[in-house]
Amino acid sequence: MSGIFFKTISIKRISLLMLAGGLLLCSQAFALTLNEAKQQGRVGETLSGYLAPLKQDADSLALANRINDARKQQYQQVAQENNVSTDDVAKLAGQKLVARAGKGEFVRGINGQWLQK
Repeated sequence: MSGIFFKTISIKRISLLMLAGGLLLCSQAFALTLNEAKQQGRVGETLSGYLAPLKQDADSLALANRINDARKQQYQQVAQENNVSTDDVAKLAGQKLVARAGKGEFVRGINGQWLQK
């Protein structure tokens, strides 16, 4: 029984590493635009695991949609591999993304308010 538990933990760790790598690749595909948008306060990270636009202009909305679509695909893949819900994977990633947000970037707190790190 304990062998199964450790295999499950290892699979989850591997999947989380894959998710983190995928998120980095998603971010790198749009790295300059995403970084610029974050630094300009146009988009911010949320605990849901998805970007949210702070500014409602077309560029910010389009960027958030592109990044969120790519993230959703990654979350779905990890969720399927680990027999967990996509929402659970997204929330775990969201916690990590909010915690890792850089100085000056905006994150939405548990109270729904935007905070600048």
